[in-house]
Amino acid sequence: MNTPFFPVILAGGKGERFWPLSRALRPKQFLSLDGSSRSLLQGTADRLLQIAGGWQNLWVITSSQIAEGVREQLPLLPSENLLVESQGRDTAAAVAWASLEIKKRYGENAMIGFFPADHWIADKQAFAGTLSAATQLAASYEAIVTLGIKPTFASTGYGYIEEGAHIGSFDDLPFFHVNRFTEKPDRETAEKFLKTKRFSWNSGMFIFRAGVVLKELHTHAPEIIEPLEQHGADIYPQLPKKSIDYALMEKTSIAYVLPVEFGWDDLGDWNAIERLLKKEDNPNVELATHVGLDTKGAVIYASDPDDVIVTIGLEDVVIVRDRNVTLIVKKDRTQEIKQILKTLQSDSRFTELL
Repeated sequence: MNTPFFPVILAGGKGERFWPLSRALRPKQFLSLDGSSRSLLQGTADRLLQIAGGWQNLWVITSSQIAEGVREQLPLLPSENLLVESQGRDTAAAVAWASLEIKKRYGENAMIGFFPADHWIADKQAFAGTLSAATQLAASYEAIVTLGIKPTFASTGYGYIEEGAHIGSFDDLPFFHVNRFTEKPDRETAEKFLKTKRFSWNSGMFIFRAGVVLKELHTHAPEIIEPLEQHGADIYPQLPKKSIDYALMEKTSIAYVLPVEFGWDDLGDWNAIERLLKKEDNPNVELATHVGLDTKGAVIYASDPDDVIVTIGLEDVVIVRDRNVTLIVKKDRTQEIKQILKTLQSDSRFTELL
């Protein structure tokens, strides 16, 4: 890329649907879930560093609870490039604060990208090429660019972006004006979306110039950007808790989408492990010592290699053993792990499990 690019990694999430492996001080982004030796956060930094041109241009925003863990995971990250939220206020506040800080240091034309810390991407070269096209688009237009993932199935777990008018292309990648954003649809609606071939999954990755996004935040989310400008990060706990999709992307008229294919998964819950690691010669995904009889379609994980998991007559379940907790859940109900955590949080006996 000819212009300096400042990727910001959003690393404040808890990853509750990967409990019990993911816990308060060891969130999902600190884990290796794709069979590699690098954590999701480290893998995200690795692929963005090639594009940013070095650690001096890479930024991370995270929560105070896990900031020390981020420093341990990314020891070469400059201390001034780590923004620590005193209290999590969702992605709109994070985008606003980081964009303000980068603008102060590098000016309104600084090119910024926001990337979740917990995504898996297969083709690093295609990903880099996509970001090159996205930055060209953001440099040439008053634009907030989002990367749309071409859907491979009728997912009800992702948000969708509908393509509007075709505007042009950069590096042979076409881009479109965004017609609308849609939250997670039901199965019937998702299938209709796929048939039109006009919809992409919402990846949660955005690219824009600092001045452009700050101007749009003033128009559509003044309750977030104005207190930050006036009072700085001290006001952070008092900011509204809103996602960037709800606060800005669903309202702005300058959103553009690049529908892309580079092998992507947001690793939202334990079922993602099956999508990444399933092999044709094994009816299960086994990240543990497993002895099974008439068991298929299972995801089985143990953090201790000495633990043995034995199953008989099970189908389509997730079994996770980590330290003093064993989770057993049907694969189609992994989204409900969050509800169990609320139950555990309400009982002092289970504090150490969180």
